Amino acid sequence: MKFGMFGGPRSIPVVDGGYDNGYSAYIDAVLEAEQLGYYSNFLVEHHFSGMGQVSASLNLLSYLAARTKTIRLGTAVVVLPWHNPVLIAEQAATLDLLSDGRFDFGVGKGYRYNEFEGFCIPVEEASERFEEAMAVIRKAWGHEGRFSHHGKRWHYQDIVIEPAPVQKPHPPFWLAAGRRASLRQAANEGYNLFLDQFQTFEVMLKRFRIYQAAVQEAGRKLKPYSIAVARGLLIAKTPEEREAAITARMKSQEVMNAHGTSADKTEKSSMVSDPDLRKAATEGTLIGTPGEIIERLKWLEEEGVDYIILSTRGKKALRVFAEEVMPAFR
Repeated sequence: MKFGMFGGPRSIPVVDGGYDNGYSAYIDAVLEAEQLGYYSNFLVEHHFSGMGQVSASLNLLSYLAARTKTIRLGTAVVVLPWHNPVLIAEQAATLDLLSDGRFDFGVGKGYRYNEFEGFCIPVEEASERFEEAMAVIRKAWGHEGRFSHHGKRWHYQDIVIEPAPVQKPHPPFWLAAGRRASLRQAANEGYNLFLDQFQTFEVMLKRFRIYQAAVQEAGRKLKPYSIAVARGLLIAKTPEEREAAITARMKSQEVMNAHGTSADKTEKSSMVSDPDLRKAATEGTLIGTPGEIIERLKWLEEEGVDYIILSTRGKKALRVFAEEVMPAFR
């Protein structure tokens, strides 16, 4: 089983009018994670949340590429409906070059309604915009020379993408998906899969099986480490620490659920957790002592899960996990 990191920094306003530069602490955590033996670091992209979340993911990953040597660096995810696909192809290829082929290209359609509203893009167009953007990027990285594209949203005439990515034919594609159709699409297109951190283990494994079956139906074998399961990590060695961790997790899930629900409450993203927030927190996170977490991970390993990306705050939990949990899986 391999372990990575998932999430990103926050830059929070403070009383004196400045900012608590969460980016510096985040960079330090990634550098230490590499030394501790973590396999990867996946970075989110979010906008307009008011929570100081990272918005320029490829920029930050380029900096990390210069500071690291072995850890894989990925996006989780670039929300393609918001971006010019040619510019993304160029920037992603540049990152792959700077990292010497350590880039994992995670993409998605987006799930936060306020972000689509902020960009003045109808959320109903997310799928078609995503599909055309992916077609452009795959064409851009699949041609050694010039190409043209004339679609519904984007038009390019006789262009060449420079630089070319180091990994051939391109960096691995990872798709964030939760609905059955999207899971099957990921399998049929040959994309690796992200499974989000907010669902219970039961729901996550159902989605895992849908993708697994679709890969087999497509006539392929499931590749090792091709499904990254995101999970919150809550190290709690006492009942008091456990209860405090559950309470904090419930609050974060409440915020996320609000972002993933339309203003009129009629539409919900597949990212929205179980409405029973305590159930979602206790049955969807890696919570407890290192021994309890090892037991949960052993069960997941028996179910076929071989790649976990951890969402946590601070270096202490990452260090405890690396020193007291990871050795059980080597």
